[in-house]
Amino acid sequence: MSGLNIRVGFGYDVHPLGSGRELWLGGIKIAFDKGCVGHSDADVLLHAICDALLGAANLRDIGFHFPNTDPKYKNADSKLLLKEVVALLDKEGFLVGNVDATLSLEAPKINPHIPAMQEILAPILGVSTREISIKATTNEKLGYVGRSEGVNAFAVALIAKK
Repeated sequence: MSGLNIRVGFGYDVHPLGSGRELWLGGIKIAFDKGCVGHSDADVLLHAICDALLGAANLRDIGFHFPNTDPKYKNADSKLLLKEVVALLDKEGFLVGNVDATLSLEAPKINPHIPAMQEILAPILGVSTREISIKATTNEKLGYVGRSEGVNAFAVALIAKK
């Protein structure tokens, strides 16, 4: 199996929700009364995608490359982090095949925003919008997600050697 030139990676991220923050998900700003709290813009979806891509290439994780202790990344636009991850993959000789991601949050409704997310992410990832699957679900009012205290994101990514 070592001769295969495709790899799969899994990513997960979580951020608390808090007042006074903008809500950035999938590279777009969504009007809401709370936003994800974190060192960067806290785009939980992009962070999960970054980890899936990095994991597929065996390049560690997002915290290794963009530590939350580095002031350079304070309030950073996560689209720029994703661009850097794709550049790392390119340097290692990989192309993105596809991404499949799921957001878990009670509100706001994500479905109306998915096409805009795909349009933003496609050129960054170097794929068509058809290669980016984004889904959303609630947590059925269970746990911190169900109480609207936080947001989870999960992602898998397929990459291939050039």
